[in-house]
Amino acid sequence: MNNLVVILAFAISFILCVIMCPVMIPILRKLKFGQNVREEGPQSHLKKSGTPTMGGIAIVIAMIIGAVWFVGRDPGIWMILLMTLLFGAIGFIDDMLKIVHHQSEGLKAWQKMGLQIIVTAAMVLFVALGTENGTSLLVPFYGLVNFGGWFYPLAVFAILGTVNGANFTDGLDGLASTVTIVIAGFITVASAVLGRGISPAALSMAGALCAFLCYNCYPAKVFMGDTGSLALGGFVAASAFALKMPIFLIFIAFIYLAEILSVILQVGSFKMTHGKKRIFRMAPLHHHFELGGWSETRVVTIFTVVTLIGCILAYAGMGFVL
Repeated sequence: MNNLVVILAFAISFILCVIMCPVMIPILRKLKFGQNVREEGPQSHLKKSGTPTMGGIAIVIAMIIGAVWFVGRDPGIWMILLMTLLFGAIGFIDDMLKIVHHQSEGLKAWQKMGLQIIVTAAMVLFVALGTENGTSLLVPFYGLVNFGGWFYPLAVFAILGTVNGANFTDGLDGLASTVTIVIAGFITVASAVLGRGISPAALSMAGALCAFLCYNCYPAKVFMGDTGSLALGGFVAASAFALKMPIFLIFIAFIYLAEILSVILQVGSFKMTHGKKRIFRMAPLHHHFELGGWSETRVVTIFTVVTLIGCILAYAGMGFVL
């Protein structure tokens, strides 16, 4: 793809987001759209209560406007934009309920999961029945494999795991943003190597996140909220399917996976031992390291480095499938 196209996609979303954030932050503060911090979380996070949230609105708007001009280059861009918007909408509803009810919980767990399952099912059916990819996926270090009927449960698991993993990753200033910028960079490279045209969508997300990070890095002036984190998960999942690479998420979205697994393991061990034993100091995983003495910036830096290493491994795995 023309390098100018890639630069424009990044530049448009970056400029839009970097302009929208300072406009939105005082509006969100005036409307009292502040973060409600969980009391059972780290005590150091209580000072963040009231920080404007729902900054993910700026990310989603900037990303979509930055990429929509290039949808004619690859039909995968449509799917990526739609999934980003739909999962972001679920997050928006969740955030609004938290703000209206002045609590850290918005949608009930079954409501949130139910909406995600509906969007996920639509995406899985579209990929399997409405695209040239069908039920075939690239397997790292092996090649293209047609999974047949196994494609459907695998796809559902990959999408829901990625979306909720991204949601759990958004717990420290700048963490979800920096990790996803690295993932977006890999998607851009993979798109070029595989001859696909979804790089404008990936670079638009990267541009929006780079701009947002200017206000979201420690100490954060604004949080993305579930509006942003669920949208990020939708973006990463849809991009992976557009490239036939959801199995590669094990590498490129390793942090997402580690975060959600830490929650599952923590809850499981707590229930099995009737509250007598926990595997981690606190879940999600980033809180475990925080309570172990790591600063927020150290956790963000190391998790980002781990993501970069995962992307390098994924790139190495691509060498066997080309």
